[in-house]
Amino acid sequence: MSIIKQSFILLSSILLAITACPLLAEEAKSGYEYIKPATRAMQDDDFENPGMLSVERGQELFNEKQDGTGKACSDCHGADAREMDPKSIARYPVYDENRGGIVTLQKSINYCRNNIGSKALPTNHPDLVALETFVRNRAHGEAVNVQVDGPMAALLEKGEKIYQTRYGLIDMSCSHCHSLYPGQMIRGQKISQGQGNGFPAYRLDIGEITNLHQRIQQCLTLMRAEPFDADSEEIKLLGLYMMSRSNGLMIETPAVRY
Repeated sequence: MSIIKQSFILLSSILLAITACPLLAEEAKSGYEYIKPATRAMQDDDFENPGMLSVERGQELFNEKQDGTGKACSDCHGADAREMDPKSIARYPVYDENRGGIVTLQKSINYCRNNIGSKALPTNHPDLVALETFVRNRAHGEAVNVQVDGPMAALLEKGEKIYQTRYGLIDMSCSHCHSLYPGQMIRGQKISQGQGNGFPAYRLDIGEITNLHQRIQQCLTLMRAEPFDADSEEIKLLGLYMMSRSNGLMIETPAVRY
């Protein structure tokens, strides 16, 4: 039996096996609350946390002079990003009308690269993910604080609609797992609330660092749905909404997740 078919059966079984009583909304809990003790210990130890390799790679890129420009990110933001404001990092994604609306941390990094005369990296390029991981790690321990009022309010409504929409052959929405059934078991792992405070995170299942948008794409694939494109409006809206659900949770980047 294929892995995809097994996943289909397991996910379908969860909905049939769990009592269909109304569930009260829980307070926001980090995925850290749902992982195994050994995984927590791995995340908490910088020497054992495999995601720190991406932080170190991002740090190298941040301090590195860009080809043809003689400038580095650190020229503006200080060596090792010491002059960056953790509270500002914790607000991403942000809204900027002049930059097309939703601005992710990756997009902001690319704007900075353009400003020093370098070239923007493709969305989710390994180097861009490493830079994103490094910068997000500078706000480790800061509370997520995504704007939810003003122009963000309407965008969050759109993102929530996507979150509630059923997708794929499994005919499930994000909310089925992460709002209704956190704490239930699937494939030996507890379902979490799908919070974004740990991302980019190192995924033990695939053995690599993964940002929130990439994790969304992976989930859609598991649901046997067509993943949103990396630069699509849908993934930006869904990522915004999911990160807003994490408001108040501490940034853990790089978290370790299954």
